[in-house]
Order: sequence, then C-alpha cells, then structure tokens
Amino acid sequence: MNKPNPLNFFYRFIKNRPTVPRWIIFVLDLALCAISLYYAYLLRFNMDFNAIKHADIFIPVVLVTGLNIIFFRIFRTYEGIIRLSSAQEGLRCVSAVLCSSFVLLLSIVICASFKLAFIVPTSVLFIYFFIASFLIFAYRILIKELYHRSLKIKLTAENVIVFGKTSTGALLKNAIESIPGHQYKVIAFVAHKENLWGKSIDNAKIYSWEQVKLIAQKCNAKYLFLASDDLEIKLKNEIVDFCLTKNINVKVIPAVQKWVDGQLHTRQIKNLQIEDLLNRPSIKLAPGHVKEYLAGKKILITGAAGSIGSEIAKQLTSINVAQLILCDNRETGLYELQNQLQQLPCGKENIFFHVSNVRHRDTMESLFKTYKPDIVFHAAAYKHVPLMEMHPCESVMNNVLGTKVVADLAVKYSVDRFVFISTDKAINPTNIMGASKRIAEMYLGELQNTQKQIETKVSENFNVAENIIFYKKSHTKFITTRFGNVLGSNGSVIPRFQEQIDMGGPVTVTHPDITRFFMTIPEACSLVLEAGTMGKGGEIFVFDMGEPVKIIDLAYKMIKLAGLIPGKDIQIAFIGLRPGEKLYEELLNKNEEVMSTHHKKIMISRVNENENSIVTNLDSLISLAAQNKSLAVVKQMKLIVKEFKSKNSVFEKLDEDAAINSSVTVRM
Repeated sequence: MNKPNPLNFFYRFIKNRPTVPRWIIFVLDLALCAISLYYAYLLRFNMDFNAIKHADIFIPVVLVTGLNIIFFRIFRTYEGIIRLSSAQEGLRCVSAVLCSSFVLLLSIVICASFKLAFIVPTSVLFIYFFIASFLIFAYRILIKELYHRSLKIKLTAENVIVFGKTSTGALLKNAIESIPGHQYKVIAFVAHKENLWGKSIDNAKIYSWEQVKLIAQKCNAKYLFLASDDLEIKLKNEIVDFCLTKNINVKVIPAVQKWVDGQLHTRQIKNLQIEDLLNRPSIKLAPGHVKEYLAGKKILITGAAGSIGSEIAKQLTSINVAQLILCDNRETGLYELQNQLQQLPCGKENIFFHVSNVRHRDTMESLFKTYKPDIVFHAAAYKHVPLMEMHPCESVMNNVLGTKVVADLAVKYSVDRFVFISTDKAINPTNIMGASKRIAEMYLGELQNTQKQIETKVSENFNVAENIIFYKKSHTKFITTRFGNVLGSNGSVIPRFQEQIDMGGPVTVTHPDITRFFMTIPEACSLVLEAGTMGKGGEIFVFDMGEPVKIIDLAYKMIKLAGLIPGKDIQIAFIGLRPGEKLYEELLNKNEEVMSTHHKKIMISRVNENENSIVTNLDSLISLAAQNKSLAVVKQMKLIVKEFKSKNSVFEKLDEDAAINSSVTVRM
C-alpha cells in the first residue's frame, strides 16, 4: 500500500478552497505578531519563563495588536492570494510591522523624555520587529511553495526558455511559473549582453542564443517565450526556424506594464504571428518634412475604407491638416473607419466622410468644388485578380475611368499633388486588374507630360494671357507609388490561411513555386506619404520590398506556429494557379530607368515616354466597358498595354490570335 502523500491532501484542500477568506489572513497576521512579541520577551530574558511577569506583557500585546490592526488595514496586507504571493506583497507586510514598531519606538522616546516607565523595552521591540517580519513573510512563501509542489503532482511542469528582458527576470520567472491553470518552469534566460552569460536569475541560468541552441533539447524545453519587443527580424526568424525544427512552441508575452493587475494571465500569452516574421526592419523615412508639408493642407482620400486608404487617414490624423475628406463607395467600411477615428485623441471637426463612387463625375466634382483639396491620395480600386478576370468591364470602369475622373478634376480644380496607389501587378501584366492599373499609370503620365508641354509654351510665350491662365489651372503633380502585397489587407493570403488553419484545413496553395513580395500596411502608407512630399511629378516610386517569400514556406510556417504539424494535423492542397495569376511578381519593367533617392530603400522608376497618345484609345476602351463588351474591352487593353499577356485565363486566345496575325503580316 502506498504511503499517503501530505501534498495530495494540501492539493485537494486548495482545490476545494481556491481562496482563503481575507479575515482569516488578517487574524493570522495579528496572531503571529502577538506571538512574536511574547517570544521577543522570552529571548530578552534568556528563555526564563519565571523572569517574565505575564500581567506586564498583556498591555504591550494589546497595544501592538491595536497598532497592527490599523497598519494592516492601511497597507491591505490581507488582500493578496497567499499561494500567488510576490516579493512586493511580502514587502507590504514588513512595512506594516515596521510602522507599528516605529510608533512603539516613539512611545519609548516620549516616556524617556518624561522619565516614565517604558511600555515595551527597546531591546524587546527590535527583537519583535525581526521575528514578526520573518514569520509573516515566511509563512506566505511556505504556502506558495507547498502549493506549487502539490500542483506538480497533478500537472507536469513544462520547461520554458525566456528570451530577453533579464532586467525584470525574477519578476518574469515568478509570473510565468504562477500562471493559473498551467505549470511552467523557467529553466533558462537568453541575453544579448556577454557580461550576463553564465549568471543566474533565481536558479535559472543566463545563456547566449548560440549556447541555448546546444542545450535546448537536452533540457527538454517545450516553450520559448519572447519577452523582448526590439528583436531584429533576422534574429527573430532564426529563433523561430530553430524552434520549429526542434518542436519548441514559440509564444509572445507582453511587457510588464501591460500585465493585468500586476499579474500575467494565460490570455496574454499569444502565439507569434507570421506578420512579425515578414516585417522587415522599419524604414526610417523623414516624418519631419512630411508633416511640415502636409500640415495645413486639405487632403482628399479616395478608397478611404480600404486597407491603405484607412491607414493613410489614421496617420494623417496625427498631423495638423486643415481638412481630411474621406471618400469610399463602401458604406459599412466607411462607417467602421468613422468609429475608429472617433476613438483617436485628435480633432474630429475637420474630418468629413462621403459615400461616393469615383466613376461618377458629377458626385466627385461636387466634392472638389465644395472642399477644393490641395492633395489627393487615390487609393480607390478593384484589386482581386481572379474576380477582375471575370469582370473586365467593371475593372476598367473602376480602375481606369475612376482614376481618369479624379485626375481630370484634380487638374480642373488646381490640386497641387495627385498621388496614385498602383501595384506590382501593373508590371508586365498577366491579368485584367494589373493591366487596368497600368493603363491608369499611363494616363497620369500623359497628363503630366501635357502639363510640361504647357509649361514650356508658357515660358516661351509668357505674355500670352490665355496660356498663363491655362497653366495656372494645370500645375498638378502626378505621382505614382507601386508596391506588392500588403500584410493583413482585406482578402490577402495570410488572413485566408489563418481562417483555413482555424477550420482544420486544408490550407490551399496555388502552386509549389509561387512567390510574392510583402510589406506592412503602415510601411506602405509611409511610402505613399513620402512620395506625396518628395515627388516632382511624373515619377513612379518603387519600394525595396526585400526578398520574395515562397507561399508554400509561408503556409508551413503558419501551421507550425499554430502548434500543428503540416501534412498530419493540417493538410496542404495545391489547387493550381488562378485566372490571371503568375508565379512571381516584378517591381520594374525592362524598359524602365531606375534612379536612387535620398533613401536607399526608395527608388524612382521613370517610364520611357510613349510617342503615341493613349487618350483616343482610352475613350474607346471606356465606351466599350460601359457597353459591357468584355472581349472587345480586353482586346483594347492589349492594344494600349503592349506587354499585357494573359495567363491562366480565357483571354489567352487573344494573344494567340495576335501572334498568328503578326506572323501572317511578316510573311506578307
């Protein structure tokens, strides 16, 4: 028969009584103080019971108890949960005893001044203070230790490595090991500073990352908690890649300041997000001159409810702009943005919301006439490739006509700068969406060139009044920004993968070799604002997006970060390239000239000017789209954008027919 384990009884007792009533703790503390005073007298008189007059001790015990009742209530020593006691709680208890002892010491000084008998001898008082402090502090630590030891009988402790924040290491270790419902044991810390390696924090040794890689499996580490929010992306990826290969779960814990009531709770321990690994080092743009230029301006944002438009709006609320006009045809999205901006600590009286469609000229002209914006950020667009492949006419009406309407109004109402948000899919387009954005780029380029020609004529004929007037109405600088996929945007790959993982799979990938560029929404918007400030007109700003990411690698990593096994817990299915989709994206056309800027991460692509005007073709394209003639629309798009070659699309036949016709022409 197995011997009964007293810790089993303690565990059952704690389980059945999760919290001890506060009055019990209060009475226990008072009793310990009274016992401490009595024992102090015994020590003072060498444990000689006969030398002590118990009647003389009664009054000091009552006095000490009365003082402790006051100070224990002031310091609220009884409110903490004993089994989760921290050093701070013990310090509160000692402080309460110290205060009561100090009052007694004052009474001794007063009695000495008036040559009265001491209530408590000075030597007894000092002995009392140390005994009472020790007992009150010690029994809390004892109960806490018994609780943790008893808990280990029911729960298997899981070894944890903590990366970063050694300055608060002891607090972190205590908090992690005290999380209700889990049994973690911190076995090691990882620190950057070499002078800390080899030292210990509460019996947990501090290592370098290279040392941890050698001992992690030997120590049977189950978790690695990231407690540092300033890790370089390269190192963070290295940590995660190592942990995933060794089946170590990576978690993120918040800074101490964000703990709830000074305690770390289970819900605050988060899985590492894939966005944290794709986000490159932050780009140091020039916020000073950006704010200086934008301050006091009236700014219109189209597509304001979208991922990019809404982030631009949020960033602009921190700048003292004169007016912020937010336009979108999505009522729900605009309403949500309105609610979000109302939560920000900024003035709201200069923000205006309008449900409008950029393709409706009369509606948009009313906006321009009413507000007369200085700057336009044109983010309104249809962007989902497979959908636009099925709706070429809608793609043209929104992406081409919408851009033309807003750009023409920008010229008519003397807008200073027009910043167009394009896409990497406009380069050597293989789909309707990319081609429509490329046509919009070309139209803006033609508008800019037209204004340059007018400027030249004005300078040559400065006395011609009508030229001067026309030029004054036509000084808008058209600037284009071009970048790839945005992390977390509506309908992007990462939210879709996460939904599929949450539903148990499968995770669908179009092709094993498909790659994409990624950037964060704030990063993209910083580029847009910078471009709006530094552009001279006619430029296409291209962002250095780092190395392309293989989507299959992204899927594997997201599944592993969720604590699951690819191919076992979650299946990965290859569904084939979607209509209009290509394996990799480009940021530059072969015919484009690249120039550097003041920032090494931002380049300017200056497109070679097309000798043939696209305005006539553009009018024809829009007319065909308005008549919903899809095949004719795509043919016209291919005439305008020579490099547009459809892929995985029903429109590939048009390229084949064009190639045959070209071959026949050459033979003739």
